[in-house]
Amino acid sequence: MSGTENEEADAGAPQQSDLDYKVNLLFPGVVVRKDLVKAVKGNAIVPTYVLEYLLGQYAASDDEATIQAGIDTVRRILAEHYVHRSESELVKSTIRERGRHRVIDKVTVTLNEKADVYEAEFANLGIKGVIVDPPVIKAHPKLLVGGVWCICDIEYFHSDDQRVVPWILGSIKPIQLSKFDVDQYLESRRGFNTEEWIDLLMQSIGFNPETFSRRGKLLQLVRLIPFVERNYNLVELGPKGTGKSHIFSEFSPHGMLISGGEVTVPKLFVNNSNGRIGLVGYWDVVAFDEFAGKKKRTDKALVDIMKNYMANKSFSRGVETLGAEASMVFVGNTSHTVPFMLKNSDLFDELPDAYHDPAYLDRLHHYIPGWEVDIIRGEMFSEGYGFVVDYIAEVLKSMRSQDYSDRYQQYFTLSPDISTRDRDGIHKTFSGLMKILYPGGQAEKEEIEEILRLAIEGRKRVKDQILRIDSTMAEVKFRYSDQSDTWHSVATLEEQEYPAYYDQRASVAVEEPEPDEAVSPRSSGVAVAGSDDNPQPDAPIVTEPALFEGHREFQENQRGVSYETLLLPYLRGATEITIVDPYIRLPHQGRNLVDVLALLASAKDAADEIVVTLVTKAETGQYEQAHLLMLKDIQDSAAAAGIRFNVTWDETIHDRSIRADNGWTILLGRGLDIFQKGSGSQFDLAARRQEFRQVVAFGVTYIHEGAE
Repeated sequence: MSGTENEEADAGAPQQSDLDYKVNLLFPGVVVRKDLVKAVKGNAIVPTYVLEYLLGQYAASDDEATIQAGIDTVRRILAEHYVHRSESELVKSTIRERGRHRVIDKVTVTLNEKADVYEAEFANLGIKGVIVDPPVIKAHPKLLVGGVWCICDIEYFHSDDQRVVPWILGSIKPIQLSKFDVDQYLESRRGFNTEEWIDLLMQSIGFNPETFSRRGKLLQLVRLIPFVERNYNLVELGPKGTGKSHIFSEFSPHGMLISGGEVTVPKLFVNNSNGRIGLVGYWDVVAFDEFAGKKKRTDKALVDIMKNYMANKSFSRGVETLGAEASMVFVGNTSHTVPFMLKNSDLFDELPDAYHDPAYLDRLHHYIPGWEVDIIRGEMFSEGYGFVVDYIAEVLKSMRSQDYSDRYQQYFTLSPDISTRDRDGIHKTFSGLMKILYPGGQAEKEEIEEILRLAIEGRKRVKDQILRIDSTMAEVKFRYSDQSDTWHSVATLEEQEYPAYYDQRASVAVEEPEPDEAVSPRSSGVAVAGSDDNPQPDAPIVTEPALFEGHREFQENQRGVSYETLLLPYLRGATEITIVDPYIRLPHQGRNLVDVLALLASAKDAADEIVVTLVTKAETGQYEQAHLLMLKDIQDSAAAAGIRFNVTWDETIHDRSIRADNGWTILLGRGLDIFQKGSGSQFDLAARRQEFRQVVAFGVTYIHEGAE
């Protein structure tokens, strides 16, 4: 590394967080700083787990000097041994001249039946026919299916017999962890609380946990379930650019990502002409990329075999029935919004016709709502410490045989309405999340309920769409009871966002609700057609429903919420409003307050004035002056629009509320701070309209006490 590169690396070293310190303390030698992958990758086209395998050998430390030395070593190894296709002839010449040379390449082995020998092909080096000894195949059978990244010593010996391949395999070592201590893993897990552990897992898959909500993190971690749960069938459909296939191509040496168009019966299951087993016999996870596409051609025989395998974990080879444990993952892009799909078809609308079949869809255990996952941005990648991916991949693989599906039953009971297949889907998702988040098998009741609800929601999303396709299927109430025999229903997020379109039995298109109707708004007045000057007694009287009174909960990641629908209907007609919120300090909190004041100003008559009093806590210390200046700017701006804005200091307040002199009180658990951080792009619609933004989980209570 040059002096300039060293200086850049030192300057770019991120500040170690408390979590990073704990990770290095409890998992020494098996964690690595995640931004190092970009530092060493260069133009090497290799999966992340290959690079992290090398980084784990030389840079698994929190000592900066050791890290820099490790980066130098890994860069040197890649420079000397990684084979670029454009330089393959140079590497072959090096092997010839030296007689022996080490390479890093993807190796695929086939059986030459005529010669009765195994022969290897090196993808980047471009050589094939290299003899492989049978013990190597017995130790590493995946070499026969799909190819494996390996570190190999290649020798060269020319023979006058042109039938003899001059390349000789001196040694071969697949790039994956050879061993690990699962007991030490479980013991070290006890040193983390749930939030820390989730953040560590997020950093391990390369993401910065600070840029994700709690639900957003869990949706990312659901993608890991196929690696830890046998015969798990997962689907994720959503917009482009959300990283749907990343984990299945980069995360684990035990997963295989293939294009949906490349799937054939021989490749996936069995070649009946020679009896050779396909991918499902060798890989823990087989993921199908670009699976969506209505016009894609499909093999009906493949669909039938896949349906049988997904249901029964087996397939046929002639008269023989074979079992396999590979989980199946289907990822694809959607081209329409969720409400469009719900209004015009269903959430499986993008699938090829052969897969848009209730019998196939019913085999899916969980549907990740890909439309909730943010498009990947630069700041979403982690610079913190996470597990070396081949380490966590081996941990997950070791737990595939364990079953945690019953761990919720000491607290909760699923509804008897839930069918066996629905129950299996819920159980497998719950078991997978338990093994990922709570590998020791123990968790608090609230933690268990959180992942049980997510498991139920994912299976409900599948079943509800099947009911839209096949109305003969029986409707299911997805709910569970607790120890007090209280029943809790589970709804999908899109069911709450778009109730008018979600009902699978709706026979006609329903008009979209007006903005005020999103929170069951009901006005207190009566609108009568006609006017006093020109009455129309025969015209119908249109009465808007009364405003909703009571409590409402909003789920994390929900869209379609705005101050205009949440607050404004309850503040219309008020002349004095008191906002109690102890935290109007940061710039984004000030902007939230301005959004409310702007709504009030636009809704009132220009000649009217409204008095708004903010009761909040004073800022102290170095930010005190900035806080006062922000509130003064708000006051001046509001005054120009007919809003008399005042501030009252109260250091004792905690609860947030809005009280108006029209009789309404609104209790806001999180105050005005209900929206998640956006992308930061000035061209993002969510930066202009609140209803396009995702919210955090929050509740709101409306109380009417009569006008003052």
